[in-house]
Amino acid sequence: MTNFKKKKKTKGRKLSQNELLESVSNLFKFQPRKKFTPSIVIQKLKIKNSLNDVEATLKSLNERKFIKLLSSGKYTINRKDSSGGRNNGNKSYQGKVDLTRSGAAYIVCDDFENDIYVSARNRNSALNGDIVKVQVSAKGGRHKLEGRIVEIIERKTEMFVGTFRDSGDYGFVVTEDSQMAEDIYIKKKDYQNAKSGQKVVVHVIDWPRKHGRSPIGKIINILGDSDSSDVEMKSILISQGFSLEFPKEVLQESEALSTEISQKEIDKRRDMRSVTTFTIDPDTAKDFDDALSLEKLDNGNWEIGIHIADVSHYVQPDSPLDVEAADRTTSVYLVDRVLPMLPEKLSNELCSLRPNEDKLTFSAVFEFDKNDKVVNRWFGKTIIHSDHRFAYEGAQEVMDKNEGPYLEELNTLNRIAKVLRKQKFENGAIAFESEEVKFRLDENGKPLDVYVKVRKDAHLLIEDFMLLANREVATYMVNKNKGQEIPFVYRVHDLPDAERVADFSRFANELGLNIKTDTPKQIAESYNILAKEAKKNPKYKILEPLAIRTMAKAIYTTDNIGHYGLGFDNYSHFTSPIRRYADVLVHRILFKNLKSDFRMKKSDLEASCKHISDQERNAMKAERESIKYKQVEYIKGFIGEEFDGTITGMIDMGMFVELIANKCEGMVTFNSLDENFKIGESRLKATSRSGKVFKLGDTIKVRILDADLDRKQINLELVE
Repeated sequence: MTNFKKKKKTKGRKLSQNELLESVSNLFKFQPRKKFTPSIVIQKLKIKNSLNDVEATLKSLNERKFIKLLSSGKYTINRKDSSGGRNNGNKSYQGKVDLTRSGAAYIVCDDFENDIYVSARNRNSALNGDIVKVQVSAKGGRHKLEGRIVEIIERKTEMFVGTFRDSGDYGFVVTEDSQMAEDIYIKKKDYQNAKSGQKVVVHVIDWPRKHGRSPIGKIINILGDSDSSDVEMKSILISQGFSLEFPKEVLQESEALSTEISQKEIDKRRDMRSVTTFTIDPDTAKDFDDALSLEKLDNGNWEIGIHIADVSHYVQPDSPLDVEAADRTTSVYLVDRVLPMLPEKLSNELCSLRPNEDKLTFSAVFEFDKNDKVVNRWFGKTIIHSDHRFAYEGAQEVMDKNEGPYLEELNTLNRIAKVLRKQKFENGAIAFESEEVKFRLDENGKPLDVYVKVRKDAHLLIEDFMLLANREVATYMVNKNKGQEIPFVYRVHDLPDAERVADFSRFANELGLNIKTDTPKQIAESYNILAKEAKKNPKYKILEPLAIRTMAKAIYTTDNIGHYGLGFDNYSHFTSPIRRYADVLVHRILFKNLKSDFRMKKSDLEASCKHISDQERNAMKAERESIKYKQVEYIKGFIGEEFDGTITGMIDMGMFVELIANKCEGMVTFNSLDENFKIGESRLKATSRSGKVFKLGDTIKVRILDADLDRKQINLELVE
């Protein structure tokens, strides 16, 4: 085993002039859309240099025109053109479409500090996520930049799901994409035997140039009747860009893989089959990514192995399996099904760490001393044999009753996990836990009950050891850099948005909770106090999701800025390669760097990271859509009944209300009330002329008016 190596860090040090110049330059270069004050630079870099040192460095970079000083007193990187409103003639710029509900769009373009506003009539049929060319013109008033889309370079998708309507001589598809305002025209010869009312997949073959004209499409797949839950789940997946089937060559490659493990392969690995090993997973799981082993060493220390399915052994670079996995990048978990990243032969058989079978793994092995402190670590390829398969409930029962299989091992793991958890929070991690809505379904997939998943020690101990492996893998790679970067896949989480935190702080203060926002450390400490208070006082519970909304989204990138939410300087994803392609890349890069230095081209790896992050967001949208659908399906049985609910959000149309009994969320529209209400800028409360106020977090009584499965909406009315 190798001992820890000390790493020369910038964190906590006073940097030399040259080090400071390099660190500040990299901060702006790696976050080109961010704006920083001198104090924020110090917070981000975690350095001990004075404010004067940093101000002098910023002025120097400003004089070199690398950065520029804004009227707000913040600095930002000096883009190719940041005029914010100059007339740019007929020159066109490339950007990505961010569509609004009104049909207008903003074009996110690296050439400008501000996004370019495009009205609906000048959108040229571009949809959300499309890559376009836009011509920019100077405009006064509300929009600093305004333009028109002159060319669509790349469509995010040309496949849409919708309901087919036959009008006799022609048909049309009403799509489920709220941003696709026009129906898709279908010629009779392209019906493919579809019948009115059926859900179909349509491929757009001709896009209109004029606003308000319909695109022309061709039906390529008939999903079935639109009132079917199975059809709805499939349409959700397709709408988010996920293919329901694997290509033929991918299935052929997976089926050809041998289930036998050769002695030659065993000889290359550390043999850990004799060490006590087990898995702990959800009761319904079939793909077991990870297993834990535990062994008492002669010196009295415990050696804990975190064993991860060795997917990279079976999925070779540039093979059909790899190309497909790199495109999908993730398994997608809906309420009643899983769309896997890898074919079943791999995900549920070859790679799954099933009990009483020899399995190939990539392991992170840690030695803990008598004070439960890590004193050694080892990474490498292994072969294991799982002795037992626990469901979370079964492992928890053994610990609760203090009797049952592997009691000593479970209690030891749980004790050490609690030490790791305590250290994590002492280092600045934030303790928020989003409530996970679960369903009890009948044999036909119809929801019988809705409840919130309760996380106990069995869940948490697995999480803590996975976090340990992910952190230490990233730390190992950072320590290997030695002055020349080794591109790697990091999981990073940026600081919270300052303006959102300020808005949230004002609202929390109104409820009697003081949120300190001067430094990122203070924000984290305040959020942890909130998490504790929310467990004691229901009125603070609504603040948790609002606080989460102030936070940045975690992403994959080659630029390691740390993970704010976890309080880790270095973090990656190593522990779930069956369901995450990021982990497959991490395995490949780590393995090649265990014995020598291996570097991928950073730009190629960063492009993969961006695609993985995009697909992760699509998978999360699909999961949320499936939950919404099942909630609406469940609540249809309660039309006319009254429930207590909590106001969870506001838009111009009305208030979102979450029903306390079952976590289903619906809307009370403002036009259904006796008075007109105006929403404040922060969207945290609505006030009428008479002074009546509704605030986020208020408990109100509502009645179920309607449950619309097509729109996935629950309509509520206020019960006075």
